Amino acid sequence: MPKFAANLTMLFNEVDFLDRFKAASQAGFQGVEYLFPYAYPKEQLSKRLAENSLVQVLHNLPAGDWDAGERGIACHPDRVGEFQDGVGQAIEYATALGCGQVNCLAGISPDGVDADKLRQTFVSNLQFAAEKLQAAGIKLLAEPINTRDIPGFYLHHTGQALGLFDEVGSDNLFLQYDIYHMQIMEGDLAPTIQRHLDRIAHMQLADNPGRHEPGTGEINYNFLFEFIDQLGYDGWIGCEYKPKDETEAGLSWLREIHRRMNAGLALY
Repeated sequence: MPKFAANLTMLFNEVDFLDRFKAASQAGFQGVEYLFPYAYPKEQLSKRLAENSLVQVLHNLPAGDWDAGERGIACHPDRVGEFQDGVGQAIEYATALGCGQVNCLAGISPDGVDADKLRQTFVSNLQFAAEKLQAAGIKLLAEPINTRDIPGFYLHHTGQALGLFDEVGSDNLFLQYDIYHMQIMEGDLAPTIQRHLDRIAHMQLADNPGRHEPGTGEINYNFLFEFIDQLGYDGWIGCEYKPKDETEAGLSWLREIHRRMNAGLALY
């Protein structure tokens, strides 16, 4: 049965961030993820996880000035020192929170930088992060993101990502496969997941168009969930979507999956 994690950056925005842990637990989630933990003391977040019997599934490396529109700095040649400092900070938080994997956002390609320089910077930063995280017992992930929502985002296709991973040459670098982003960029979801399953450590979901919950758009999630389950995928699927209305009202898709699976019924 797929394991679903609530993305607390996107879900349960009806309450303050620290109260979302309890809301997620009460809604039946056993794991949580969110963009960044760094605005809160590690001890405060760890306490919320423990109080609500939740697993910290994922968070991102520091990604520059998010409020100013930055979406990662891993491909920025002039930010290497900042990136490396961020790896250290991410290790501190992930260790304290018991989080076994951290995602690297490549960032928006800076203007006027040669394509080879961008690639070399990104590859070098991934090599650095993969080694440091491996020493700490943490997996490094990187995620292709669609260029419609984030124009100019450097990493934007599955094949591109895996080619760069091969260049990095680390056994501690995995794909974060976001179903929503890859539906927009390339489609062919099920065969792509099957072909690269051994390199996928984490998945995320949202429907398209709208980036709302499953069942609101074109993606046949009932088929996809059963397909992923039959493949033997044992990682988490992060629910990184914008609820169409209130979060709880939009969780009928998850309740139905649990009902059907617990009853031994097919989803599709």
